[in-house]
Amino acid sequence: MLKLKKTYTFALISASYITLFSTSLLAVLLWFFEKSAFSITVPFAISVAIFSFFVMQYRVERFIYRQVKKIYDDVSLLGSTSFRNQPITTDMATLTQQVKKFATDRKLEIETLKIKEEYRREYLGNVSHELKTPLFTVQGYLSTLLDGAIDDKKVRKKYLERAEKGVERLVYIIEDLDMISKLEIGDVHINNTKFDIIELIQSVFDMLEMSADNKNIILMFDRKYSKSIYVKADKEKIQQVLSNLIVNSIKYGKENGTTEVTIEDLVKNKIIVRVRDNGEGIEKRNLSRIFERFYRIDKSGARSVGGSGLGLSIVKHIIEAHDEKIYLESEFKKGSEFSFTLEKIK
Repeated sequence: MLKLKKTYTFALISASYITLFSTSLLAVLLWFFEKSAFSITVPFAISVAIFSFFVMQYRVERFIYRQVKKIYDDVSLLGSTSFRNQPITTDMATLTQQVKKFATDRKLEIETLKIKEEYRREYLGNVSHELKTPLFTVQGYLSTLLDGAIDDKKVRKKYLERAEKGVERLVYIIEDLDMISKLEIGDVHINNTKFDIIELIQSVFDMLEMSADNKNIILMFDRKYSKSIYVKADKEKIQQVLSNLIVNSIKYGKENGTTEVTIEDLVKNKIIVRVRDNGEGIEKRNLSRIFERFYRIDKSGARSVGGSGLGLSIVKHIIEAHDEKIYLESEFKKGSEFSFTLEKIK
């Protein structure tokens, strides 16, 4: 069946109405006044139909074109390349689809911008808070010393040591900020080497043993690994990943708890490293945001356990810079498991 353009259909029907009316009127007049000329009504009808069709089609197309062009011009002013780079259509179905798609795209864009703006405000607020705390601490101790406490040797030593800790915390935060900024723009070089992941984990255990002992947390492998497991990655950065994950498990782990590391084969050339604890766990509503910069589960007391608030975000970026995956499973009040993949080599 022949499918006509909508404007053609409109013009054809309109021309039919005009032709029907004009021919009927002519036929009636001829019937009354000159019956012999009645035979001219058919050619007259055809002529009027053709003339009406083309006039209607041209007028409608020009009218619609002008109106639609205004729509294209107005939309293009909003920066829509999809409208600017395509021919103007006067087909209402196509135009409706284009406008609907444009509206949907702009709505998504606006929602994305709102989310980014909210994230930016939250991020700036967090950076400000993280930096203010140690800055005010250092300022407070130094001001006290300048006000006269510097003459007391015991107070002077104690306050200078505390001020030094505040400065160390500032340096720690700034170094982490610098690291994550470089990771996000891809400015960090990944120096892949072959190393034994079991040996690296054990060295991290040894380094963090005292911190774990302070909370009576046992650092352990899930079993005894009799053979070395070699991986290809940046050893220094994977050490940072392991340190951040294990430090996190100690901070939020419960006293007399455990932090357990498991290494499993995934496929022929991949392993997965799991860091599991039986600590506080994470509520479901926080899981999607746990890797965000400065995001803290406990807004009130989390800063008492120290850290820059960037550890997990750095972990995620380092693993992704290796083209690997990181995963999180957690059950509130029962514990969490962070795991990541690495390339295994012989």
